[in-house]
Parts: sequence; C-alpha cells; structure tokens
Amino acid sequence: MIRRLACWLGLAAFFLVVACGGEPPAPPAGGGPALWRIEGKGLDGWLFGTIHVLPDGVKWRTRTIEDAIGSADRLVLESAEIQDQAGTLAQFEKMGRSPGLPPLEARVPGEDRAALEEIASDGGASVRALSGYESWAAAMLLSAAAQQALHISQDHGVEPALIAAFRDAGKPIGGLETVERQFRAFDTLPEAAQQRLLVDTVREAKDMRALYGRILKAWIEGDIATLAQEDRMGEEPDPAVEKAVLVDRNRDWVKAVEALKGRPFIAVGAGHLAGKGNLEEMLQASGYRVTRVQ
Repeated sequence: MIRRLACWLGLAAFFLVVACGGEPPAPPAGGGPALWRIEGKGLDGWLFGTIHVLPDGVKWRTRTIEDAIGSADRLVLESAEIQDQAGTLAQFEKMGRSPGLPPLEARVPGEDRAALEEIASDGGASVRALSGYESWAAAMLLSAAAQQALHISQDHGVEPALIAAFRDAGKPIGGLETVERQFRAFDTLPEAAQQRLLVDTVREAKDMRALYGRILKAWIEGDIATLAQEDRMGEEPDPAVEKAVLVDRNRDWVKAVEALKGRPFIAVGAGHLAGKGNLEEMLQASGYRVTRVQ
C-alpha cells in the first residue's frame, strides 16, 4: 500500500497537501535519500528516489546529491509536464470525468459512507460533486481532501527544488512519460479495482498523518527495505493496480531511459524503487550497471 501512496502523491502533487508533526527529519550522518549511479549504453548518470510532497524545513540535499546535481547535464522527471499545472489539471478533468456514473456513495460499502461524507466535507468538497468523477479520480480527490484538512502547504516537495536548480543552471528538463500516460494507468483499471482504491482511500484517510510520517522517515534515511516492508503491511495490494500503476510504468521507463545519453539526473518517486518489480532491478536486467552511492 505504501508504494501506491507514494505513486498517488506523485500523480496528485498539484492538489495534495501533507502534514508531518514535530521537527522536520534530517538525513543520518553519512547517509540520506536513496541515490544510485547508473552507467552503460552511452549513459553515465544518477537515479534518485524522491518524495513528492514535504513539510517545510526538511534538509534532504546532502553533499552527494548536490555533487550529482552539479555534474548532471539534465534533469529527467517522471513527467516534465508537471511544470504545467493548468495543463495537468485539464488532463485530469478530461480523463477523470464520465457521464452517467452512479452516485459515489453507491460505490462504497454502507459502513464506509459516513467516513466518505466526513472526508469530503472536511476538505471543502461534497460527495454529490465528486459523483461526476470516475472511481479512481474520486479516490485521488478524496485523498487530497483528507490531507487538505490538515492545512499544510505542499510547496516543499523534491521536484520543485530540482526544477529550480536545473533551470538556474540553464540545464534542460525532460520526462520519462506524459501526464496522460500517468493518469491512464488509473483510468484503464477495471471498475472493481478502481472501487477498491476508492474504499481503501476512505479507510486509510484517518491514518494518513502516521502513514506519511513512516514514509518520510524511511525516505530521508534512504531505507528502501522499510519502504518495501511497509508495502506488505495492511491490505493486500490489488495485483491489477500494482501492475498498471507501478510495474508496467517501470517497464516503460526502462525504454525511455534507453533513449537517454550523457549524464542525466533521473528523479522518480521512491515507491518505484522499492519492492517487487522495482525500476533499478529492471534497469540492471536491461544491461545497465546500477550502483547505490547513498
């Protein structure tokens, strides 16, 4: 489930906010967020596992990361289109809405309907308004609503800082996929899988702060094993969702990486680098040398 949330935060970063109580964590001495060197096929770059939304004050840019950013000749994100917030929102509206959908409350079990109403209301939305969205899109908006109720800004994520650093250096910024491809991973899920996402989102909303705290601690420490372990906790992941949202996209990203040359700094959500079907193992299987450097 933690890998789904990590991916969720990436796709919905343009309308998500997240809170983390207490003092912002810092990397341990001599360590920090996971970073790999990737070499082969005309490429000598870096693979960085990001967290898309952060509380203010997190000091994640270690010397090793700074050196990699300075040595890279370009930034490669999951999608470069995240820089276009209006375009991303328009794509979400286009793909996330459909006519003639059943009421949203009819898509969750009776025992979850009160929680559904509460999440929507606390986030300033209504279940009736959300009923115009397909189940995957409604789940994404409900996740945003649950976190917006915490009243914390989402302006401190890794990607904006990386974009600013590479822009200031006059280096190009590209992506491994389009925003349309990102949303299509959810949009093409069977309705049963979409409704499971919806129900899981409702049930997990009350524990969002604690869950995010665990994600953040593991990420800042570069603890990929814990991220993978958290993924095995709680509800059993839906195989259809895991395949569409994580594994299939990772396979597509390997093809995109094979088109790269030079010294790219490739930054993707850490959820794609943990557990079964992770990106670094797929890159190794494709003939790249992938070495953990932090």
